[in-house]
Amino acid sequence: MVKLNREMLRDKIYACWIGKNIGGTMGGPYEGKKELLDIKGFASEKGEPLPNDDLDLQLIWLCAMEEVGPYQLTARELGEYWINYLPPHWNEYGIGKANMKGGLLPPLCGEYHNEKWRNSNGAWIRSEIWACLAPGFPQVARRYAFEDACVDHGMGEGTVAEQFTATLESLAFFATDIRQVIKEALASIPAESRVAASVRLVLEGYDRGDDWKTVREALLRESADLGWFQAPANVGFVVLGLLYGEGDFKKSMILAINCGDDTDCTGATVGAFLGIFYGTAGIPEDWAEYIGEKIVTISVDRSYRRVRSLDSCRALTERVMQMIPTVLTANQIPAELTDGETDLTCDDPIWISSTKQRTDYELDPLVRGRYCFDAWASSLLRVRVEYDRLPELLPGEQVTVTLNVNNKMPSPLNADIRLILPEGLTADRKYGRMYIDHQCHLGDNWSVTVTATEELKAMNRIIAELDIPGRPQPVLISVPVMGK
Repeated sequence: MVKLNREMLRDKIYACWIGKNIGGTMGGPYEGKKELLDIKGFASEKGEPLPNDDLDLQLIWLCAMEEVGPYQLTARELGEYWINYLPPHWNEYGIGKANMKGGLLPPLCGEYHNEKWRNSNGAWIRSEIWACLAPGFPQVARRYAFEDACVDHGMGEGTVAEQFTATLESLAFFATDIRQVIKEALASIPAESRVAASVRLVLEGYDRGDDWKTVREALLRESADLGWFQAPANVGFVVLGLLYGEGDFKKSMILAINCGDDTDCTGATVGAFLGIFYGTAGIPEDWAEYIGEKIVTISVDRSYRRVRSLDSCRALTERVMQMIPTVLTANQIPAELTDGETDLTCDDPIWISSTKQRTDYELDPLVRGRYCFDAWASSLLRVRVEYDRLPELLPGEQVTVTLNVNNKMPSPLNADIRLILPEGLTADRKYGRMYIDHQCHLGDNWSVTVTATEELKAMNRIIAELDIPGRPQPVLISVPVMGK
């Protein structure tokens, strides 16, 4: 049984939010600057932290965790909170919400007509809540981070980036070597991703002894085709600040912000990470006093009752502390909070500082196709829909649809499948049977090829009925196909 000291966690989580507020406020005035900067400190008034969506969205995610609970919190539920409690329609935020309102579920809603922003910064900047709810358990933090990021970034680099930062921050709770934490977080994301390439570039440049400005220029060249406000370069700026800052809070944050681009995001993430890593003892007293602990919001609906009281870093910390035991229990983590010493001894070490890629249906959510969505879920059965291409068809075009069923029950199942097709679509088969293995981690598949025979409406829904003998009700899956 892992034992986590309450006061240690409380101190680190509180320092995370203070550090987040410091970095967001310090970097905010320079957001979007393309040139190399030379800031020295705050450009805002003392005691007046600037509002920042990096922190705002996490207030809503905590409320969602409290209301929905960690057992059922998925991208679909987070999407509902997007629509109801987060008014902004900026960039990927607006695209993801518009696609959900149009009938698409995550991650597909984060992919559809989102080429410009699926690789951008909106997700990794809001990852601390998952790390704080799963301190030292990066597999858990990373799973929730995926559910969060895919709503507005699909399977893009923005989603990979939040996997990286959630892992980085979760590991920071019990780490002693910043460089080692970066390497472990890097091992948790696909090696071929653009985010991984940026992180490696900084690590290699640092190891060679390159000047930080030289590394910054290399990051800009590496990501030139993506443009500004994109995840690979800006995550690279965070890593640059952490490495070249050599553990010093002020130096690290100023270096990251001086790289330019999305400066409120890079500064805030550096501050949050170092807050977790060192606790309040590592935050300079003059900066902590300057910023205070007030949380000022810009992108949340304050009429939502549950979020109103989250008006300070202390209040946010206490609400997170209350949820940690429930989150750990829901994810079968053998851990408890204690007033005694922290003890990370565990019979199942996969959960402790574990970042290895796994092909498990749930634990490695990046192992899936680009065009997909999680269609149906219960505690024992989950269904994912995957397409072999964007499901947007002209007359004569085809798309292959695969149902991937994950059975967590102790016995195998058979499912009789029936498709109900709308006008304008045909399929190479309308009926089938699927054998579903027991306690299957990878899921079992059934595929069908669908053809548009005429010009389609904007939204067309195929209904896939899975009738499982011995179960009380069939599973009905809505499979959208869009017309061009």
